[in-house]
Formats: sequence, structure tokens, C-alpha cells
Amino acid sequence: MAGPAGRLDAVLVCGGRWHDVDFARLRLLHLLAEHPRVRTTVYQDYDCLAALDKADLLVTYTCDVRPRPAQRAALARFVERGGRWLALHGTNSVIEVIEPSARGGPRVFTTPRLLGDLAQVLGSQFLAHPPIAPYEVKVTRPDHPLVAGIGPFTVTDELYVCELHGEPEVLLHAEYTGPCRGFAEGDTAAFDDAPRPVLYLKRHGHGEVCYFTLGHCRGRHDMQDLGVADTGRVDVGPWETPEFLTVLRRCVERATGTRERAGA
Repeated sequence: MAGPAGRLDAVLVCGGRWHDVDFARLRLLHLLAEHPRVRTTVYQDYDCLAALDKADLLVTYTCDVRPRPAQRAALARFVERGGRWLALHGTNSVIEVIEPSARGGPRVFTTPRLLGDLAQVLGSQFLAHPPIAPYEVKVTRPDHPLVAGIGPFTVTDELYVCELHGEPEVLLHAEYTGPCRGFAEGDTAAFDDAPRPVLYLKRHGHGEVCYFTLGHCRGRHDMQDLGVADTGRVDVGPWETPEFLTVLRRCVERATGTRERAGA
């Protein structure tokens, strides 16, 4: 996969709604910069097909960024041919907002199935989450290099309830049974006792998707399209949680092949 002198070309797609994508973009670029042979091109959406065609790895941190049909096909081909896709947080989300018809009524978020076959490649599509609060992340596969030596840890983030596609290899999970208020499917999505995947691997063709649902962050001015001019606080979610940062760094290393060369 590597080019001359071992160079690796990375595409970073970081953009979308209701999150501090500037903060996430900077942190992810710092992690990629720890690998001198990686050269990164940055985009805020999937209008990156020429770069993706030559890329060795893809990192995405998005929320409601919807790839068009040609872009979905290109993303699938990228993984099929052996590319590695590190997908973070809301990459698997398509969200539409239904404003209340009556004054004072609740706003409802729907999650239409507009990812098409790309949901099969990713292994999941976001449905809902309960209110942001601390919750415990458990280790599903303690023998796997990405989570070896990591014990259960508490994180403050959005606990994703997803519709799963295929049989991903789950490495971290959380447990939640109950309502996800504000989401159209929130009264039914999380009323089974299935574990909620937090980190998993999904093979597709010759390549692999590594999906990590953690990573929420929000600045004071990131909710203005919902009528909140200033939230009055900065929320960095798990970005100050040591276990999250350790696992995320390992995921980047896996995407670059560093952990394999080191024998991990």
C-alpha cells in the first residue's frame, strides 16, 4: 500500500453539525503527525474522490455528512481494495430534524436510512442516544492488541444505539436499556439487552473498517442552527479520558500499519 520510501497517503474528513469539528480535526492531525511517513489531506465532506483513489488510509469524524451515491461507491471501493478506514463518532449518522408543529412541542430527530450499501461496509448506522452522561465502557476482547491492558473505564459521551449490519468484531461495548428521548426511534431502539458496540472491526473485501463511536466534543457556538446561540460551556467529552486517548492512538497506529510492524 505504501508509496516510494514508505510514504502513506491519508485522507481526513472532518465536518458536520453540532460538534466542535475544529477541535477534533486538530487532535486527529496531531495523532497522524506522530507518524512521519503519513501525509494527510484534509476535507470537510466526501468531495475527495481523487485523493481517496490514491489513499492508503481514511479517517473520518463527521455528523450528518451524507455521501452522495458516487461517493458511497468510492468509499466502498476504497475498503474493498485494501484501504483502512478509521471511522469515528457520528460517521454513521444521517439525522433529520423535525421541528414541533405546536408552540412548545418537542423537537424530534429522525435517522433515515440514506447510507445505502455503505451501512454494510461501515457495519452500523446510528439510531439514537440517551442524554449525555457518564457511562462505563467494558472490554469485550481483552486479548486484542487495540484494547490489551485496558480495563473498564468511565467516559462522558453520547452512548450510541446503532442498527448493526453484518457481524463486526466487537472490542469495547457499553450496556444500556431504556429510552432515547427526542429520537423518533428512541422508544424502541434501546429496549433490548444487547450490548452497544463502542469499538469494533469490520472486514470488507481486502480492507477493514475500525469504528470507534466515542469522541463527542462541542463548543459554545455549535448549536446555533437549533436556536441555541451560546451553550455557555465547552464540552470535550472523552478527549481528556486517558483510556480513550490510548485506544484512539492505537487505532491510528493500526490504520498506518505501525502496530503490525511492531508485532502488536
